Amino acid sequence: MIIITGATGALNGSTVEHLLKTLPASEIAIVARDAAKAVHVADRGVEVRTGDYADPASLPAAFAGADQLLLVSASDPHADAVALHRNAVEAAVVAGVGRVLYTSHQGAALDTPFGPGRDHAATERLLAESGLVWTSLRNGFYAHSLTWFLGDWRETGVITVPADGPVSWTAREDAAEAAARILLSDGAYNGPTTLTAPAAPTFADVAAIAADVAGRPVETVVLGDDDWVAHQVSSGQPEFMARFMLDMYRAAAGGFFAGTDPLLGKVLDREPASVRDLLTAQLATTGH
Repeated sequence: MIIITGATGALNGSTVEHLLKTLPASEIAIVARDAAKAVHVADRGVEVRTGDYADPASLPAAFAGADQLLLVSASDPHADAVALHRNAVEAAVVAGVGRVLYTSHQGAALDTPFGPGRDHAATERLLAESGLVWTSLRNGFYAHSLTWFLGDWRETGVITVPADGPVSWTAREDAAEAAARILLSDGAYNGPTTLTAPAAPTFADVAAIAADVAGRPVETVVLGDDDWVAHQVSSGQPEFMARFMLDMYRAAAGGFFAGTDPLLGKVLDREPASVRDLLTAQLATTGH
């Protein structure tokens, strides 16, 4: 039995779809805070259980019988993610889960400026100390978020950043498929497992790719931190989120997202999607 949390979201929802291509629905269960959001998989025979990281008492029964349990990381930037993950890990111990797989991040490190990276590193430590068999899926920075980071470059020809550094932008769809393949691998992967696109371009590199794809000049402009935050707020971004993402750029400049690994391509048995692929698709969709 494979039990998956976060399956009403894009990442683990896609993993469920890939698993259903190989496994009967009876061998898959999902855990959702709101079962009504999982009707689309329940109708196909997948068991839907109710559980919430913020409600520890709900989790042992939700995880019961799991040979493998895929834990999605908490996504609320206001939440105490490590505390929520601790609840899930402790419940997995109580439930006697055979293996826990956790959606971590390539930039997981206790000393990264980026808060989620610290949360992932702390969660990996919880798993290492739990006595469970575990695999940490250290996915590259999800490439779809690059659309937000690049802003309105198609109209202005300018990508505004507070700092620059290499980032292994990785398609969320590739990470989801890789998770399914790893779940089907009979425990072939243990501990931290890095899954990234093969390249880690800087924002200046991304601008050069964008210019090539769009057929017109695109440049990066580096602003000071406060000026960049003010620019984001004036564009409609809440200041809290702008300052939250400011730390991502600082981490990039510090090299925390620079590492790449060929493993994702090997797991997928194909070349992972690239930044060029993303920008080409974006331009094809918008027409400019």
